[in-house]
Amino acid sequence: MRPDLVYIALLHYPVYNKHGEVVATTITNFDLHDISRLARTYGLGGFYVVNPLRSQHLLARRIIDYWQEGYGASFNPSRIEAFRHTAVVFDLTEVMDQLRDRHERDPIVVMTGAKKHPGSIGYRELKGIMAAGGGPYLILFGTGWGIHASVAEEVDYILEPLMPHSDYNHLSVRSAASIIIDRLLGDGD
Repeated sequence: MRPDLVYIALLHYPVYNKHGEVVATTITNFDLHDISRLARTYGLGGFYVVNPLRSQHLLARRIIDYWQEGYGASFNPSRIEAFRHTAVVFDLTEVMDQLRDRHERDPIVVMTGAKKHPGSIGYRELKGIMAAGGGPYLILFGTGWGIHASVAEEVDYILEPLMPHSDYNHLSVRSAASIIIDRLLGDGD
């Protein structure tokens, strides 16, 4: 599988809050840094941060610019490279359009989450599908208390939770993203 045909999107909307309401969550410095570094380390095609709020775009831009052009760029030059393929967009449609334009076909969309969904597939099965070719692949990660059900209706695959039988499944999204990408693209079985 060519890792440059795999993209990550971190959805801040539409997601649930702990009360089951649909909300837009805030962008965090840690998620931007760690998932950008993950995408660069594994040679992914890119990392999209999806948030509909202009104020959150300004926040993300300040963080990214600091590490690409500000004092942070001279302090830690490797962050320039990590953020090179990070984009902040307003909605998932924008991601789909960009990938369709770049690859001249629709991406195969995979949703992740901490809750089990009927018909979800395992890591070995998805890794096999990806190894057989095709792509690009877009792997969706959610914030808050999970991606809204409407998104699940539009994806090609839903990946089973990392620990489907655990009674405690509350990893940070950046930890979950790292584990999932390694299971799909890493050397291990």
